[in-house]
Amino acid sequence: MAVKPRRLAPSGQAEGIPADWKPRARNREQLLELVERLPSEPGVYVMRDRKGRVVYVGKARRLRQRVRQYFNGHDTRLFVPRLAKVLGDIEAVITSNDKEAMLLENNLIKRHQPRFNVKLRDDKQYLVLRLDARAAWPKLEVVRNIRQDGAHYYGPYHSASSARHTLRVVNRHFKLRTCSDFVLAHRKRPCLQHQIDRCPAPCVFEVDAQAYADQVRDVGLFLGGRHGELVAGLEQRMQAAADALEFETAARVRDQLRAVETTLQRQDVVGTGELDQDLVGMYREGGNVEFVVMHVRQGKLIGTQRYSEKGMELPDAEVLNGFLSAYYDEAPLVPDELLLPFALAEDDAEPLGVWLSERRGKKVKVKVPARGDRKKLVLLAERNAASNFVTRRNKRDDSEAALVALRKRLRLSRLPRRMECYDVSHIQGSEPVASMVVFVDGVADKASYRQFKIKGADGRGQRQNDDFASMHEVLGRRLRRALEDEDWALPDLIVIDGGKGQLGRAIAAMQDLGIALGDEGVDLVSLAKERRFAVSASKRGLEQLRERGGKGAAAAEPGEALADYVVETADEDEGRGEVRPERVFVPGAKDAIALPHGSSELYLMTRLRDEAHRFAITHHRKRRGKRSLVSVLDQIAGVGPATKRALVKHFGSVKAIRAASVEQLCEVKGVGPKLAAVIHAALGAGPGA
Repeated sequence: MAVKPRRLAPSGQAEGIPADWKPRARNREQLLELVERLPSEPGVYVMRDRKGRVVYVGKARRLRQRVRQYFNGHDTRLFVPRLAKVLGDIEAVITSNDKEAMLLENNLIKRHQPRFNVKLRDDKQYLVLRLDARAAWPKLEVVRNIRQDGAHYYGPYHSASSARHTLRVVNRHFKLRTCSDFVLAHRKRPCLQHQIDRCPAPCVFEVDAQAYADQVRDVGLFLGGRHGELVAGLEQRMQAAADALEFETAARVRDQLRAVETTLQRQDVVGTGELDQDLVGMYREGGNVEFVVMHVRQGKLIGTQRYSEKGMELPDAEVLNGFLSAYYDEAPLVPDELLLPFALAEDDAEPLGVWLSERRGKKVKVKVPARGDRKKLVLLAERNAASNFVTRRNKRDDSEAALVALRKRLRLSRLPRRMECYDVSHIQGSEPVASMVVFVDGVADKASYRQFKIKGADGRGQRQNDDFASMHEVLGRRLRRALEDEDWALPDLIVIDGGKGQLGRAIAAMQDLGIALGDEGVDLVSLAKERRFAVSASKRGLEQLRERGGKGAAAAEPGEALADYVVETADEDEGRGEVRPERVFVPGAKDAIALPHGSSELYLMTRLRDEAHRFAITHHRKRRGKRSLVSVLDQIAGVGPATKRALVKHFGSVKAIRAASVEQLCEVKGVGPKLAAVIHAALGAGPGA
């Protein structure tokens, strides 16, 4: 049985918050009961918070199955893992088919402006060119509203100057009237436009209606991007006039053809074929999203539109689908092909294609190209979206908003303006190292990064397989430095890469030094992602390295390529199987805090953690490389510590020392001809040895 909306207007749209509205769900169990009572038919679902406000409107081919995904705990794309804490009701409206669901969804989004739905800026901010070919003497005019009046609309244009520039080009080359209908009906003498040969003056003279209609058709081809058809038609008209010995007409068409070709030459060719295409690019950082729509007509890029959205916590596919529905609901032209950067959900892609096809009047293909020219076009749109994001966003405001949201979400004692994140890296305990990365106001401060060599229980740090002990040691050294040196002031927030165990060791390190948690000291959290482990990288590493091929595996020292592979794919290994949302552990709390997928605070935390991971791996690889170099030289009789340092400083790698001749080895301080010959023989003669 369907959960009926509390009130429906005659139009089918949900009303605002009723005066007697009360939430039907106040906990997860009650919310799940509502979900299970939803129908499995196509329609629209409306999510309300516990104050009755509409926070999200979505459509689905099977309502119950789609809404259930938000609560089953298995979908890593969940945009609101805290839904059970926010929602008070879920309403459903059954529709006859997917297309009706899409139209109703658009109407409800326009009416309620839900916080989690994509909301494009008002179309009145853009100008369009209107051409009504049914008028007695059609004209091209600039308007702000697109009406369903049978006229053709071109654009939109982002500024009045670009729209009026296009209008001037058309008036100069195609000579349509520019006056109002009232002036057309009452003028007694031709205006200045006729005197400068930009209008045939149908207001006062007899004008060939067919010739004027041809000009109107040419304007439509020009603005619609059908330039090949336009040029071919002008050439045919010029030849026909010349054959009829109407040389004056032929010369006029010739001049028009030259002018049009000159204008078209300024447009870059970005594609091939005779199709109209729209390329959609999307770039995202947390909840901030930038869209770019690039219009390609018969291979030529004729325009670009940009849109920005904030506070988007939906998965990428749902954000993109919401944008496309809102954009093409008012778009003046639907193309032959719509090229997307990634796939939509199955029950979103098919209805979108059907709806667009109906709007255009013929089949519209919605594609996600994997290769070839179309893939290059989509990558171009994505690069534009990324570039626009950088140039248009106020990063300081975005970072401030992310810090405020993070403080609220994790219940921190202060705004985390300076954050430090720590990560430990080693392979089976060998060459253990740790990294400290620093973000200030949400931006990486690389000058403050630090690397730690784990000393371990033996004080030498050659082998330490206890990550908890390593983290305790590193934090103890860093915090002790803060107590002894004012230049090493404590941060606002310390983030540990790991779960409850790592958090416990970090708390112990702070307690050992008498540093308080929270208001009186430092906020502390650990960031973890729960994974189900599969086959380890060490078991399948060599096999996959062979499949990869490449020079790296062959050129590396024995075991080195596999070690690199294990480090590089550690996250991939752990990520196999079911992956749950990111979780943050905080001191004193039993349960972890789940950060919403796509939120700005999650983006900030994962960027901090990933940077610490990258920095630790880089340090570990360098140390391992140096040790492998030294261990090889240790086996050569007569090469002492001073000679090893001199060789390493001079050549930098075992490969370079192997490739060196006896004469080149003699250039190193402390290496004579006899020792050079011993080193050369021990390492193998020549670079291929």
